Amino acid sequence: MGLRDLFSSKKEETPASPEMAELGREYANAKRHRDRKAMNRIAREFAEQSNGDTDAASFEQGKSAYEAIPPGYSKPRRGRRR
Repeated sequence: MGLRDLFSSKKEETPASPEMAELGREYANAKRHRDRKAMNRIAREFAEQSNGDTDAASFEQGKSAYEAIPPGYSKPRRGRRR
């Protein structure tokens, strides 16, 4: 994925449930930062609020949209010799 793809004017289709898509983006953000407490909280919220396949699809669409963005920094190398 290059810069051209990242800033492309062509956008994906809008999710059926924007609230669930936002929850998916928050989940992916917590996962990227290894915040298990937030991941569990968001998963509970999703389980309580979701009501069907359209919400699940919107959640996954929001999650994948965030995961498609490359990280702004490299992960630290812990415990490895260089």
